Amino acid sequence: MHTTDHSKTVVAPLDRVKILFQTHNARFVKYAGTHFGLFRAGAAIYSEYGVRGLFQGHSMQLARIFPYAAIKFMSYEQLKMLLGRHVGDKHLRNFLAGSMCGIISVAVSYPLDMIRVRMAYITPTGGAPAERVRSVAKMIYREPAYRFGLFNFFRGFPVSLMGIVPYGGVSFLTHEYFTSLARTRFSHVAARPVDGQLAKGRRRKQRELKGWAELVAGGISGVFAQTASYPFELVRRRMQIAGAHDPTKKASALKAIREVWSTGGLRGFFVGLTIGYVKVVPMFAVSFYTYEKLKMLFDLE
Repeated sequence: MHTTDHSKTVVAPLDRVKILFQTHNARFVKYAGTHFGLFRAGAAIYSEYGVRGLFQGHSMQLARIFPYAAIKFMSYEQLKMLLGRHVGDKHLRNFLAGSMCGIISVAVSYPLDMIRVRMAYITPTGGAPAERVRSVAKMIYREPAYRFGLFNFFRGFPVSLMGIVPYGGVSFLTHEYFTSLARTRFSHVAARPVDGQLAKGRRRKQRELKGWAELVAGGISGVFAQTASYPFELVRRRMQIAGAHDPTKKASALKAIREVWSTGGLRGFFVGLTIGYVKVVPMFAVSFYTYEKLKMLFDLE
């Protein structure tokens, strides 16, 4: 968990820029899709808001990632065991378990993500101070679009559920596939030598992989998962910030899709994807590496 925390902190400035690009922020959209746009946008944020500007909304990301990651990995193992009794194909089992654990973890942590995105989207002008967590949460709650204020924290939630199916499913499916490949076909370079004495009395029978192999498998799974789910993520981001433009209207997925298509066509659904790769490759690599090491430590299959 601490390792996931650190990986999120390292990529936090990238995440801020990615959200500004995804949400078509009026002040930063000019950098999207340009040469060195990521660095130019980052430099513009730094020059106006300082280092704190690059990390705006990051506190909520840290608050969100603890329940999200804990629930995701815990429920995946339980669901994989449960589905194993009814689903014969291991790849389908892994995909379904990954999708379902993603749905559960997103449902629990979504309001925190909503606050994080709003904080990252807001760009004060004229020297106005950055919005704090409490004030942003109040602002979202008081938006009149929904009769019950709590519903405002779930703008874009249905789209998020659609996106988490390929994101969660593909990430665990590809990770399991590539680690299995490393333990079998490429075991001579990727797996550690078997220690017979150490293996005695342990439930875990899988061959342990070398550190670099674990990191590579995790990183590749991140690339596949991000690519498969990115258009859903972009539409969800647009819906999450809709209340900042017109708090009286409910977020519409179709409206968000039309806006993205009208301004960028098909490519518009992948704005910021390169930043997404830079973010998810180290994050997934570190997360899955830690996940496998903890399973080894506690002697879990």
